[in-house]
Amino acid sequence: MFHKEGYTIILISTFVVGGGIILTDNLISINWLNKLIAIVLLLFYIIVLQFFRNPKRNTILNEQHIIAPVDGKVVVIEEVFEKEYFKDKRLQVSIFMSPINVHVTRYPISGKVNYSKYHPGKYLVAWHPKASEENERTTIVVQNNTVGEILYRQVAGALAKRIVNYAKTSENVIQGEDAGFIKFGSRVDLFLPLNSKINVKLNDKVRGGEQIIASL
Repeated sequence: MFHKEGYTIILISTFVVGGGIILTDNLISINWLNKLIAIVLLLFYIIVLQFFRNPKRNTILNEQHIIAPVDGKVVVIEEVFEKEYFKDKRLQVSIFMSPINVHVTRYPISGKVNYSKYHPGKYLVAWHPKASEENERTTIVVQNNTVGEILYRQVAGALAKRIVNYAKTSENVIQGEDAGFIKFGSRVDLFLPLNSKINVKLNDKVRGGEQIIASL
């Protein structure tokens, strides 16, 4: 199953790879070179397919749990001052996605979207300390009756050139459902209440839509 954000790129890649193999076979008479080019084109096609994969995840809905919005590695767990929306201290948990991770963003809790804003910006490497404030990013705040408000931020990296965000202010969303997509490696920051019980450790690998990041 592939994400809808990849349909056009997958279709174009299919024609490019198929056409490239046919042209190579007709224009180049050196057998080993034909095979090498075909292998390179097929590897490129496999990379495109795996990047836009959208595996089904079994989300167990729970208003007390904050689940991982993306697949990746936990690179930050710390108390910070959140400047944009809360303007007070929060627990930040950041998940870094490499180009080989699933890049679907999923809602970490069910509730109402109170805030959704896109910020143009730089393309620092995703693990840079200032990436969360200076890179291209979107900030989304979701609220439910148990957790209150939590903020998640999609952050573009050095390779990511497009962030897709489906969250719209005032709409009701469901935990684990598709919230967007980030192309070619990046990170997502979660800003949680200080009384949250963090259920992950630094360098843990997490699965979006399933793994519990924190609970109240």
